[in-house]
Amino acid sequence: MNILQALILGIIQGITEFLPVSSSAHLVITPYLLGWKIPKDQVFTFDVLVQLGTLLAVIIYFRRDLLQIIRAVVIGIKNREPFADSQARLGWYVVLATIPAGIFGLLAKDAIEKAFSNPQTTALFLFGTALLLTLAEVFGRRTRSIESVTWKDALWIGLAQVLSVYPGISRSGSTIAGGMLRKLERPSAARFSFLMMVPIMLAAGLLSLFDLAALPDLGSFLPSLAIGFIAAAVVGYIAIHWLLRFLGKQPLYIFVIYCTFMAAVTLIISYVK
Repeated sequence: MNILQALILGIIQGITEFLPVSSSAHLVITPYLLGWKIPKDQVFTFDVLVQLGTLLAVIIYFRRDLLQIIRAVVIGIKNREPFADSQARLGWYVVLATIPAGIFGLLAKDAIEKAFSNPQTTALFLFGTALLLTLAEVFGRRTRSIESVTWKDALWIGLAQVLSVYPGISRSGSTIAGGMLRKLERPSAARFSFLMMVPIMLAAGLLSLFDLAALPDLGSFLPSLAIGFIAAAVVGYIAIHWLLRFLGKQPLYIFVIYCTFMAAVTLIISYVK
């Protein structure tokens, strides 16, 4: 992977990690459509580690929220009243919501890595993202704020996130849809979705450090990884701000159309090839 490829993929990661169109799908499909021959041992590691760039964007954007949550959790534990404060409860619900996908990701790691090398399978999963977003718009009532989230909501959204371990199923799309199906407003569902990213993406990134250390050409790969990381962080911050404002006024159907289009184009090109 050269510097230009890493820059392009980093920008794509920054945009698509937060928009409900599946960043993993775009990181698989883009090299396929452009004919890039990236070594397979680099693909999965780059895809996961560059997500740390978007994780940095989340932490910076939601730094005040995260500090309030952490402070409330610590005080709650100290006072032996871990669920007394609403911010503390939100923190514990975020942790609860990350557990299902974390467990499944560890158990199915090999199968997930194989899916990252199959553009056709990724395209089919992208249709799944379009379906989830459509269901959320059709059946979601959007009457609740993030302050009303319960442990049942968190568990439901966490189970929805399990779907996103495969490339093509958007993490933000599945969790936002999960929140909306529990009657959360679009911006509230997105906010909870983004907060959920912190522990799950941090864990995935740390686990991939072992894969990174095992790469035979690690020294030559690090500059590309750094470029992808920085690009994803900067563009990701902008994408979060834009999406939260967009969801305050607009439905998700534009992303349904986009996911359907991308999936169809990929399948058609793969058939022609």
